[in-house]
Amino acid sequence: MARAHRVGLISTFFASVWALVFFQVLSIPGLDKGAVTEIWPLIPWWLLVTFGSYSLWSLGWGLFTFRDCPEAYEELMREISQAKDDLRTRGLALD
Repeated sequence: MARAHRVGLISTFFASVWALVFFQVLSIPGLDKGAVTEIWPLIPWWLLVTFGSYSLWSLGWGLFTFRDCPEAYEELMREISQAKDDLRTRGLALD
């Protein structure tokens, strides 16, 4: 099973459980209905904010540790130089 299928299956399962509890088809043992009606609708927003925070952190960490990958850095610098040279041969003034 591919990673996308696994993520889709797990997401569908949790979304179904969330919807069943939200529409009060299932109940959560140990919690009163007042707490469930106040907290349960906020869970998707909490997950969205958590995913956004994780995404920004991983992007920032990747930028912060970019120079720790010397091969990737050198390859990127070569590609930038090639692109600049190509643009100069086409008559674009750079720098």
